[in-house]
Amino acid sequence: MAKVLYHITMSLDGFVAGPADDMSWLRGLPTGPNPVAERVMGEIGAVLMGHRTYAPATTAEGEVYGGRVRVPIFVVTRDDPASAQPGFTFEADLLKAVAAASAAAGDGCVAVLGPATARRCLEAGVLDEVLVHVAPVLLGDGVRLFDHPGGTRVRLEPVELSTAGGLGNFRYRVESPVDSRA
Repeated sequence: MAKVLYHITMSLDGFVAGPADDMSWLRGLPTGPNPVAERVMGEIGAVLMGHRTYAPATTAEGEVYGGRVRVPIFVVTRDDPASAQPGFTFEADLLKAVAAASAAAGDGCVAVLGPATARRCLEAGVLDEVLVHVAPVLLGDGVRLFDHPGGTRVRLEPVELSTAGGLGNFRYRVESPVDSRA
């Protein structure tokens, strides 16, 4: 069964996008080869994203990971499925989208792109792991890695911690939610 993995690059101060979802900060990062990122891209069998991640992806001609990963892409959205770009499948229901992406991924993993979709997967109990590549940049403002004011703390078990190519690589297994009132 496919593993559901939130896979993302984050600034050192905790942002995955700048203000107005700006992703241009990722271009030109002083990074070299990163075996962790390369290995994970080889494991990806499907991608799951929300509409906010889909819209910019369509402007890049439907490619994720700079075109280096070519797998089925599932978008959790209420948009009309007929309006999906080639290579994208629209599904309004999160759990149905996760099930379809998992079936497509087989023994690989489903890479979750986008913090809102990752948060929804976590809340639904279907997120297995989190892999964050921490970049040597401070953005100061933007979209946080995980934002859930008043939400539940979640325990994570380290799976892999390393540095390579100028990035910190932090992979964790999702253990269990912890009641934030405790």
